[in-house]
Amino acid sequence: MSRRSYYLVFVFISLILLQVLVLNNVLLFDRVNPYIYIAFIFIYPFRKNRFPILSLAFLLGLFIDLFSDSGGAHAFATTFIAYVRPYFFKTIFQKTELDYEFFTLKQESFGKVFNFIVILTFLHHFLLFTLLNFSFSNFFYVLTNTLLSGIFSLLIYFLGSFILRSKQ
Repeated sequence: MSRRSYYLVFVFISLILLQVLVLNNVLLFDRVNPYIYIAFIFIYPFRKNRFPILSLAFLLGLFIDLFSDSGGAHAFATTFIAYVRPYFFKTIFQKTELDYEFFTLKQESFGKVFNFIVILTFLHHFLLFTLLNFSFSNFFYVLTNTLLSGIFSLLIYFLGSFILRSKQ
């Protein structure tokens, strides 16, 4: 295994442990919970073969579901954003599959990276809260949870990436 593979395994396990042991216990205003584990989907390298990222996204969501008792909602939402990730990659970054091999988020402007991460985060959160509530009568609750948890998750993600990047 390459050094990059070890790094991805470390990040995968660390994000699961961080989410399950720490962030699942953080609940602001009885409804806002950060979901930072989806950062793995953002940092996973782009490849033409989408099977590895879809499999890892499903496993990531499944592990969170096992510890959160959420019945597969995390697995579905995480797998879905991994599935639509190439579409937003092509749309936001204006890249093709030929660019996958040489692409990193660090090379792109902050505005493009911000848009990419914000769209996938809010899409994930909307799907997650829709599946967890599974009722049209709670639609306003789903939207407010999506908005507030999404903002909190993004704040933690960008703050963490700033701190980790400044150490390098």
